[in-house]
Amino acid sequence: MKSIRFRLVLLLFVTTLQISCTKNDDEIDLSALTETTYEYSKIELDILDLVNKHREDVGLLPLDKLDIISAVAFEHTDYMAKVNRVNHDFFAERQEELVTKAKAKSVGENVAFGYSTAEEVVSAWLRSTSHKSLIENPNFTHFGVSTKQNSNGINYFTQLFIKQ
Repeated sequence: MKSIRFRLVLLLFVTTLQISCTKNDDEIDLSALTETTYEYSKIELDILDLVNKHREDVGLLPLDKLDIISAVAFEHTDYMAKVNRVNHDFFAERQEELVTKAKAKSVGENVAFGYSTAEEVVSAWLRSTSHKSLIENPNFTHFGVSTKQNSNGINYFTQLFIKQ
């Protein structure tokens, strides 16, 4: 009798677990993940405008600003400011986060430090072949940017591009 009761309880538990944990991929609503609000500074907005102006000047479509991208960029900018070193550390994690939260199919990243204005940092990126190639990549559809000044007054920048 105990054996039958145990089996029935176990069967009920397993059935409940399967029902509650099973969901089709097409039923998952990712829109809630992209509802991030990011407060842009003037220099960040200027960077976004300058990049889009350059893209238009070379015959490319402008990129759409996406707050979740800037929020992910800020995590890295904050990290660089704390360690006082410009870097691409943990890029794979940022890429994966954007694949999940922004439905990114590809991701690119520009970083910089030490510049005081949007014009200076965008100009520096455009003088660098690798940075310019990301700005001018016709496949990217969205972008975001963040800046942060460290305790020594040095500005750090992260710009992320994605293709959705």
